[in-house]
Amino acid sequence: MIKVITYGTYDLLHFGHIRLLERAKALGDYLIVGVTSDDYDKTRGKINNQQSLMERIAAVKATGLADEIIVEEYEGQKIDDIRRLGVDIFTVGSDWIGKFDYLNEFCKVVYLPRTEGVSSSEIRAEKRKLVIGIIGEGNICDKFIRETKFVNGVESRDCGPDFKDVDAVYVASHPNTHYDVIKKALNAGKHVLCESPIALSVEEYKELMALSHENGLILADAIKTAYSTAYSRLLVVAKSGRIGDIVSVDSVCTSLHGGAGEANADLASKQNSICEWGPTAVLPIFQLLGTQYKSCRITTKIINKELNYDGFTKIDFVFDKAVASAKVAKAAKAEGELIVTGTKGYIYVPAPWWKTDYFEVRFEDQSENKRYFYQLDGEGIRYEIVAFARAVESKMKNLYVEDEISEKTIGVIEEFNNHRYVEI
Repeated sequence: MIKVITYGTYDLLHFGHIRLLERAKALGDYLIVGVTSDDYDKTRGKINNQQSLMERIAAVKATGLADEIIVEEYEGQKIDDIRRLGVDIFTVGSDWIGKFDYLNEFCKVVYLPRTEGVSSSEIRAEKRKLVIGIIGEGNICDKFIRETKFVNGVESRDCGPDFKDVDAVYVASHPNTHYDVIKKALNAGKHVLCESPIALSVEEYKELMALSHENGLILADAIKTAYSTAYSRLLVVAKSGRIGDIVSVDSVCTSLHGGAGEANADLASKQNSICEWGPTAVLPIFQLLGTQYKSCRITTKIINKELNYDGFTKIDFVFDKAVASAKVAKAAKAEGELIVTGTKGYIYVPAPWWKTDYFEVRFEDQSENKRYFYQLDGEGIRYEIVAFARAVESKMKNLYVEDEISEKTIGVIEEFNNHRYVEI
C-alpha cells in the first residue's frame, strides 16, 4: 500500500483545495491530510483564518478524500509524521516548489499544479473588505496602521471628521475626547475599536454601549495584551487549577515618560498613568478573579494637581477569597512583571508581561516547573484587528475584553478622577 501525505490550512475550503486533494489521492492508495492548527498558522503568518480548526477538519472530512486526518502543530512535524506513519509520498502545491526538497531523504516529494485563480486569501479579502479610519496620532497609531497590512481585506486610512469612505474607526486619541468621538462615529453608522478606556465615566460608557446596540454596531476596547497567545494560555492554565486556588494577582505596568519635569501644556496633551496603564494592569485581575470586588483602595502620587496627573498609582482590591494589586506609573519605574499566586504554585510572567511570549509555572519542587513559549507577532495588535474584523462581519461581539470588564475598569478610573484616593 502506498501512503501519501499532504498538509494545508484548508480555510474556506474551495474547488482548488478539492482538486489538489484529488490529485494527491491519485498518487497512492491511502491519503493522510494534515490540517494546521491555529497556533501553528500564527507562527507562519496566517493569522486571519475565518474558520476554527474543527470547522476546517470537518470540511476536509466532508470531501471523502482523506483516509486519515491529523493536526499539524509544530515546526518539524512533517519529518516525524512521515517516519511515524510510514509515508511513501509527500505532496504539496507547486507554489512551494523546492521548499520541501529536504524531505526527499525520508520519502518521495511531489509538487502538484495548483488550480489557477482560486485562493483562500482572495476569498477572505473579498468577503470582508473592512476599511478602518484612524483617529489619533503617535506610536500606537503607527503600529496599528502597520499591523493592518498583515490582515487580508482590512485597510486603514486617515479618518476625516465626517467618517466618509470608512466602515469603522480606530480611536487612539486622548481619553478626554473618546466619548464625543465615539458617539459621533456611532451616530454615523461606524463600528468602533477604541484604545481603553472607552469613556471616563460609567454613565458615558453605558450610553455609548446602548447606542452601539441600538444601531447594530460593534464598540470594543482595544487592549492588545488580551489577544496575545501567551496571555490567553496563561489564563487557561491559571483557571485550570494547575496552581491550585488563586489567592493573589499582582500586576505592574510602568514607563518613564510624562514625568514631573514637564510643563503643564506637555502633560495636558498626554494620558496620565492610570488612563494609559490602568486598563492593561487590571485586565488579568478582573479576568482571573472576576469584577465583584469587595473593596478598592487607590494610593497615588500626584505630580500635577491642576491636571490631576498621577506619576504613580497603586490600586489594591479585596475579593471574597483573594486579593490583587496593580501598580501603574509614568514617573516611576519598577519591574513590569505579572505574578499569579496559587495554593499549589504560582505563575510568573517576566517584564514586560503585557507583550510577553513566555511564562513559567513554578512550584515548591522546582523539578515540576514548566515553561510555556508562544509566538507573538505585532504585540497582539494584528490578532486584535482580526478579531474586530470578524466581530464586524458576524455582528457578534465575541472579542476578548468583556463589556463588564470595560465597565469596571472605567469605574476604577472614575473613582480616581473623583479624587477618591489616598495621596502620598
